[in-house]
Amino acid sequence: MSSYYFSTTLPLPLDDAEARVRDVLQQEGFGVLTEIDVKATMKKKLDLDFRPYKILGACNPPLAHKALQAEDKIGTMLPCNVIVQETDEGRTEVAAIDPVASMQAVGNEALTDIAEDVRARLRRVIDALSAS
Repeated sequence: MSSYYFSTTLPLPLDDAEARVRDVLQQEGFGVLTEIDVKATMKKKLDLDFRPYKILGACNPPLAHKALQAEDKIGTMLPCNVIVQETDEGRTEVAAIDPVASMQAVGNEALTDIAEDVRARLRRVIDALSAS
């Protein structure tokens, strides 16, 4: 376990894992606001082949609103990124940012409870994926 993210590996191909991630995120109150297909971007911009890798920008609107009220520049750290990357054929790693680790740099005590709530939700996402 790293100090800045939570992760699990699923015995699923990337597309199936991504669909499962989106479902579990929704169950925890998150929507996916942004999606970056790193493989397609690397091919288009650099003509490089890269493994299947997506960055999903997950947002829980009520918690994002609270965070923005507490710290107007916190948008630089939003949304919370969740990556879905193929590790081996038929296996996909899912990793989510630990918002407590990233928001410590801000030094605003008002963000502590919000970051801990988001952390708990994202940890439940990873735990639910691990259990499925």
